[in-house]
Amino acid sequence: MKTIAISFLVFFSLGTYSQQLSEIVTTGPEKGSLIVVGGGGAGPDIIEKFIELAGGPEANIVVIPTASGSDSFSENSGGARSIREGGATNITMLHTRSKDTANMDAFVEPLLNATGIWFGGGRQWRLVDAYAGTKAEEAFWKILEKGGVIAGSSAGATIQGSYLARGDTKNNQIMMGDHEEGFGFIKNIAIDQHVLARNRQFDLFDILKKRPELLGIGIDEQTAIFVQGDQFEVLGESYVLIYDRSFWSREGSDLKNLPPSNNQFYFLRQGDRYDMRKRAIISDDE
Repeated sequence: MKTIAISFLVFFSLGTYSQQLSEIVTTGPEKGSLIVVGGGGAGPDIIEKFIELAGGPEANIVVIPTASGSDSFSENSGGARSIREGGATNITMLHTRSKDTANMDAFVEPLLNATGIWFGGGRQWRLVDAYAGTKAEEAFWKILEKGGVIAGSSAGATIQGSYLARGDTKNNQIMMGDHEEGFGFIKNIAIDQHVLARNRQFDLFDILKKRPELLGIGIDEQTAIFVQGDQFEVLGESYVLIYDRSFWSREGSDLKNLPPSNNQFYFLRQGDRYDMRKRAIISDDE
């Protein structure tokens, strides 16, 4: 009887834990749009989408290159060159390493009329150290609330998630480091970048083994997800990897010899759509 009771308790606790995981949902912003780019530059289609969502070539766009280790920035830094070449004519560079500065009204002023933000690449923890919990971060959210767009590449991609993958100040190979919170424009998610170009396709499991409630998304270079609400569409040349403890394939999976669900991932390509709340592919007829 004692053995049966212990087995029942283990089964019950596992069942309760599984239910708790299933009740945690991944959600995007209620208003506005996100473009999350996997690094390696953004192709013309991605830049065109960003400028369109910001309001067109004359929109007020702010580029934030703070993730870079440099303190000297040109007008072409942080992705500004590609945005300008895409036709945007009103770009402001905004940078600080000081939260005190990021709390100053004069610093935040360019964000008040902005309809688009682009976070450049580098190390995502630098964005946290400069802007988290400041008036600047409040202004980021207000841009979404008024229907604007926030975009970013590489570090500027990962920062948009709630869990900050590769957030350690020592190096970029530590997946769970001394910075673990991003800006959380998407909730209950960990976002990785440069995934196939740098053979990082197994790295997200370091996070998901300890944080199984999270949705994992890996984005390759020259590729992005375009997020509105809880859904996204893939843009660009390469692939997005989905880590949702399931498997999907255009040719089906009934005859495949798959690993356990907690070791599975699958690929999406340009035009594919995904529902983060449901953690499911969106079929063409939906």
